Amino acid sequence: MTEAQHPEASGPDEGHEPEPPAPETLDYERARDELVRIVSQLEAGNITLEQSLALWERGEALAVRCEQHLEQARQRLDSDPSGAAQTHTEAVDQPVSGASESSPTNSSNSS
Repeated sequence: MTEAQHPEASGPDEGHEPEPPAPETLDYERARDELVRIVSQLEAGNITLEQSLALWERGEALAVRCEQHLEQARQRLDSDPSGAAQTHTEAVDQPVSGASESSPTNSSNSS
């Protein structure tokens, strides 16, 4: 049988855009941007069921890739050898010197 008799053998996107890169090869920003475009296309709803399913599956893979990047970023922050992330958190939790006079717990004494 020829391709004309079995169009699915030639692929659903033949003659259209080239195959998109595999999600695992994308950096965070490219994966996120493509995911945003996919969500917009799905919300618009002017595509076929098959196209919707293909986009949904691609979106799921992109979401997983974004999560991987975010987890790697969390791990880098948690294991930051300079302690910059820890120091920033501790600095936020510590009162500024001289702030105890204006703190909410001592404000009743100044009235």
